[in-house]
Amino acid sequence: MAKTKEDKEVLDEKEQKKFNKFQWFVYTGLIPFLFTILVVLIVLSFAGINVFEKAKEVGEKIPFVSNFIKEDETKTTEEWEKSLIELEGEIKDKEAQIEQLQTELDGKDKEVERGKLEIEQLQAQIDELMAIQEENKRAFKDIIKTYETMSAKKAAPIISQMNDQEALKILSNIKADNLAAIMESLQPDKAAKYTELLTNEAEN
Repeated sequence: MAKTKEDKEVLDEKEQKKFNKFQWFVYTGLIPFLFTILVVLIVLSFAGINVFEKAKEVGEKIPFVSNFIKEDETKTTEEWEKSLIELEGEIKDKEAQIEQLQTELDGKDKEVERGKLEIEQLQAQIDELMAIQEENKRAFKDIIKTYETMSAKKAAPIISQMNDQEALKILSNIKADNLAAIMESLQPDKAAKYTELLTNEAEN
């Protein structure tokens, strides 16, 4: 049991040493190397040297690598041109769709504006007619009150001079007492005629 424990401790020490060596390699070798490359790239970039272009030029001087680069370049350029043409076509289609939708939207907006204007005009006409109607109602009520306060002897000759429709309108709206007094003051033929008209109106 003790031997097993000792073996385990020895293995742990070996693993720890391996890890320490790897850690030492990362801290003292890999990280400084990568940092150095980064600094060199930054310095060359500030100096106006395109590192990737230089690498490409060097690769083109090597026979096998230069053929690979040229093939890859031709393929990439063709693909880019094809993609560019497709994208330009899609952009034009989208622009055409946007224009069409904008035209339709403008047309709808104009229709809505015309509809609103028509509604406002109709509402104004309705308000005007209602105001006239209210005014006519008030004026008619005043006329009825005038005939109700007027003596039957004075009212009867005036009503006799009216056309049948106007006379019927007044006679059908005055109080029963005033109506009876006016009918008594009318000539018999006029009284009979208005009585018939009032009866027909009441039946309808």
